[in-house]
Amino acid sequence: MSAASPIKVLVVDDSAYIRKVVSKMLNDDPGIEVVGTARNGRDALQQVERLNPDVVTLDLIMPEMDGVAFLREQMKRRPLPVVVVSIASEEGVKAVEAMEAGALEFVQKPTALANEQVFEIANDLTSKVKIAASVSIDRLPVQRAIAAEIRLPGAQYQGRFDAVVLGVSTGGPQALRHLLSQLPADFPIPLAIVLHMPIGYTAPFAQRLNALSPLEVLEAREGDEMRPGRVLLAPAGKHLLLKRRADGTVAAHLDIRPTDTLHRPSVDVLFHSAAEVYGSRVVGVVLTGMGNDGTAGAAWIKAQGGYIISEDPSTCVVYGMPRAVFEARLSDHVVPLHDLARTLLEII
Repeated sequence: MSAASPIKVLVVDDSAYIRKVVSKMLNDDPGIEVVGTARNGRDALQQVERLNPDVVTLDLIMPEMDGVAFLREQMKRRPLPVVVVSIASEEGVKAVEAMEAGALEFVQKPTALANEQVFEIANDLTSKVKIAASVSIDRLPVQRAIAAEIRLPGAQYQGRFDAVVLGVSTGGPQALRHLLSQLPADFPIPLAIVLHMPIGYTAPFAQRLNALSPLEVLEAREGDEMRPGRVLLAPAGKHLLLKRRADGTVAAHLDIRPTDTLHRPSVDVLFHSAAEVYGSRVVGVVLTGMGNDGTAGAAWIKAQGGYIISEDPSTCVVYGMPRAVFEARLSDHVVPLHDLARTLLEII
């Protein structure tokens, strides 16, 4: 695809109406051209072979071959960027399977399909298709074996830090799957995570991570305590803030405010609250993702004397968020994903 060429997209959905609507939304953008549609995964495999699209938009629940089966087969044949367009309330578990199979981005399909609501996703959809098209094929988050838990011989908790806060976006599900499978169950401090994801996906994703990780992974609820061996994942649609209670413990507080952030949850909001609660005793980690969410928050952590790790570009699906942190000269350590668990264990 040359710089001047439109992004070629294949739209896959079992609903003829949705295929028509999604195609219109995409074709309305001069930088995108829908080159074909498919009604199920089997049809999509044939259309990919025939049309050679740059990006596929994919429904998950379809007859004959569903979206997850298509992803698994297509990624074996020839990896390509896939943006899932689904109703999370119906397809949450399927969405987790799609993440593991290599889906790159997710767009929430409105439940009211027979009115103008469906067009409200147009900006989100076109934006994520463009992000997907910008990702190099060799950076796609294809499914890999679960990484082995890491233990450092004779390691002792130094007591320098009290929490890890982490922000991630595009490519995040696979990155978290890799990292959290490597941290030991007796990891001595809690983690809080913001992952940019549509509403309805974070609960099943947290459940899946909990099954894969030695740590306890939860979708954060109001009042959940930050404690060693626990990971709190911000629920989509609400900011995750940390608050110190009268007894000295730190707990999750969920809020729709501030309302002027590009993302909700926001990495900046989590990091800012962590800096206020923990001061210099917090580690901020910024992984793969588009944009600069996390940079302002990392600056707050640094201002309090905390420590910042950004992901090395060599392992980022999208080198956006970590790059913004690095170029702002906020990174104390730049680490590839496969070394991150060991690095955290060594400094903690």
